[in-house]
Amino acid sequence: MLRTFRIGGIHPPENKLSAGKKITALAAPKQVIIPLSQHIGAPAQAVVKKGDLVKVGTLVAKAGGFVSANIHSSVSGKVNKIDNALDSSGYKRPAIYIDVEGDEWEETIDRSDALVKDCTLSSKEIVDKIAAAGIVGLGGATFPTQVKLMPPPGSKAEIIIINAVECEPYLTSDHSLMMEKGEQILVGVTLLMKAVSVNKAVIGIENNKPDAIAHLTKLAAAYPGIEIMPLKVQYPQGGEKQLIDAVIRRQVKSGALPISAGAVVQNVGTAYAVYEAVQKNKPLFERVVTVTGKAVANPSNFLVRMGTPINTLIEAAGGIPENTGKIIGGGPMMGKALVSAEVPVTKGSSGVLLLTKEESVRKPMQDCIRCAKCVNVCPMGLNPAFLMKFTVYKDWEKAEANYIQDCIECGSCSYTCPANRPLLDQIRLGKGKVMGIIRARKS
Repeated sequence: MLRTFRIGGIHPPENKLSAGKKITALAAPKQVIIPLSQHIGAPAQAVVKKGDLVKVGTLVAKAGGFVSANIHSSVSGKVNKIDNALDSSGYKRPAIYIDVEGDEWEETIDRSDALVKDCTLSSKEIVDKIAAAGIVGLGGATFPTQVKLMPPPGSKAEIIIINAVECEPYLTSDHSLMMEKGEQILVGVTLLMKAVSVNKAVIGIENNKPDAIAHLTKLAAAYPGIEIMPLKVQYPQGGEKQLIDAVIRRQVKSGALPISAGAVVQNVGTAYAVYEAVQKNKPLFERVVTVTGKAVANPSNFLVRMGTPINTLIEAAGGIPENTGKIIGGGPMMGKALVSAEVPVTKGSSGVLLLTKEESVRKPMQDCIRCAKCVNVCPMGLNPAFLMKFTVYKDWEKAEANYIQDCIECGSCSYTCPANRPLLDQIRLGKGKVMGIIRARKS
């Protein structure tokens, strides 16, 4: 019997249209726009100015605090300006504009395909290299990786859990990476194990990727302490707390961090980025992005430089279909509609989904019929119907008392609601308000 998490969950149509497609490297555009905020936490601070020449891999912005991340140039060329630019949230934020000239890389980066397995670095040196390379969680949350690898005093890691479930419909960037870079991923996992001084790691993969399970299982035989665990297909198994429950059968309490259960969770793409940073001296300046949709001519997995406009990727996949209703950054469940196809690819860009007009039209909202379907599917054990009501009536005290801050924004409630109520939209608003109240209280 395959494992999965024990509370809630749904199984939307998978629509993995780009599964089996090889990763295609896209050429750098004529100009990249590199936002200074590509991670959770404080924005990075620019260390270049207009007119500066940069190479691929040059540090262009330094971490702006403990929870922050360095940012590197994805191209070679000249800094055109530092100005505000539209990002995926629809707001204008500071970014570095670089005009591309040639493709000159920093000499310290090892560009060979040779696999480097051995590492003599200490735990601290590994974490320092990861921090220097600007690595963040590539599953979408973009939490700076080095912070996760430094557990707070009194906490001890017992296991590394690698999130390779890719439970979001349509997306296949992690799947393609496992098929093409399996050995490098496993070396990356051993580096993460060394960084937090544990001798056990589990890579959780949903059972709809039998080729990836077979491939990594065969390779993992040569890596002591790494287990490949097939999991039942269940959304949102990629959530940290859900994956911990599925793999080691431990629940993370409300408000607690995964380390409280002895686990450090990292995305499979992050493990690959760790390999490249530590063994190849390569900062995080490119990633695999899925471009997909039922009307897309050629659903694909692209290796893309950060700062590349989204419309460049769409053109490479066959262009925008005539009946496109929305362009989503990410997948259909947790992704958000983009206000423009010109926003740049960032560290958190896992996919671009083009929905048809029919798919993207919301059905009219009706009255709640008290069916409790939203309660049954909530993976955090919350009551979404009540949380929406508390938000609408601005009853922040009750919203907090009912743990609105624990919502992982997976969208399972909205997906299953027969009355088409915008549960997630309202809960997201309420959660933001309550989190602000909690922060103000603490300060």
